[in-house]
Amino acid sequence: MATVYFYEKPGCVNNTRQKQLLVNAGHQVIARNLLTEAWEPLRLQAFFVGLSVRNWFNYSAPAIKTGEIDPETLNETEALVLMLKDPLLIRRPLMQVGGRLMAGFDQQRVDAWIGLTAITVERDLESCPRASLQSACGHE
Repeated sequence: MATVYFYEKPGCVNNTRQKQLLVNAGHQVIARNLLTEAWEPLRLQAFFVGLSVRNWFNYSAPAIKTGEIDPETLNETEALVLMLKDPLLIRRPLMQVGGRLMAGFDQQRVDAWIGLTAITVERDLESCPRASLQSACGHE
């Protein structure tokens, strides 16, 4: 099984569920705080290879929800500058296994990548499950 470096917002309900899926599939999870990690632009950008800039973002971040930031209008450089200033903008989780990187937790992609062993989850594991949990998910 894989050793997964898992960059999360501590206390985020969905990140906790995602880590449990990985552990249940036999993977070793090494959790890191996405908000306090010393990100460099190129290192952060490497997690988003193959994704459009709009898919780099956590749409539950306060600056996006209030309309202060519109990911649809940003280029790569602008997006990285904003994310380095405010890591809550970064789509979670960021995962690394060896030299391979991934942003977000699409179960089918994760299963194809490292395997999740016949686990079915009926809910969205990327969006905050309830508005009342938003602070626990790191939106404030």
